[in-house]
Amino acid sequence: MFPELNNLLNTTPDRAEQGKLTLLCDAKTDGSFLVHHFLSFYLKANCKVCFVALIQSFSHYNIVGQKLGVSLTAARESGQLVFLEGLKSSVDVFFRAQAAPHPLQFLREADAGNLQPLYEFVREALKPVGDGQAAWRCPVLLVDDLSVLLSLGLGAVAVLDFVHYCRVAVCWERKGNIVALVHDSGDAEDEENDILLNGLSHQSHLILRAEGLATGFCRDVHGQLRVLWRTPSQPAAQRDRSLTYQYKIQDKSVSFFAKGMSPAVL
Repeated sequence: MFPELNNLLNTTPDRAEQGKLTLLCDAKTDGSFLVHHFLSFYLKANCKVCFVALIQSFSHYNIVGQKLGVSLTAARESGQLVFLEGLKSSVDVFFRAQAAPHPLQFLREADAGNLQPLYEFVREALKPVGDGQAAWRCPVLLVDDLSVLLSLGLGAVAVLDFVHYCRVAVCWERKGNIVALVHDSGDAEDEENDILLNGLSHQSHLILRAEGLATGFCRDVHGQLRVLWRTPSQPAAQRDRSLTYQYKIQDKSVSFFAKGMSPAVL
């Protein structure tokens, strides 16, 4: 995890909130550093994590996790981490006979909007532990990223339904958290992506939006991060508070600073 980002969000693994939906969004930049932060954050917080990884392999996340001070291999072996490797699982769906419904079964079905097997996978992965098993602090669902489901032919409504049912099971019933990344394509004609982003934004308690610089590439400033805290049950004028920072990604950390206040500029 990145300590400077924790400072901006006024949180630590010891004080992690529960029952929250966090939306990660990237536009004209790579926001994967946010996924790595929250994965290592919740593992260090001793939470039970279900990670639906649709972009990269397990080894990729594990290598980055080691730089941030966590071992995904050890977490998976201990039962703290349940990892669904989308790239590998898709091969199983297409080329191997399945005795039971696969979490990504929609890839082979005519009804491409059916995400119930994926929901059942999440629900089973984060079910309360039994006697004699390790007790985790709270369940966490992490998805990287939901935009992939749109590119595979699913509609935004189906993905929003999936998130809604996961919120009921994880956030409301079990007082856990959900963190999901969505890519903003910036295409005004991509209505499905807009519906997904808008729908999730209205439900989210925290939105982190990583954006590329309007001036283009810069060696010392990699982008800007907009942080929006929301209370969905409150009127808009009372519930929203936002801050914007610029950042530079380093090998094992990310530095944040006020706009125009990069040490390289000064």
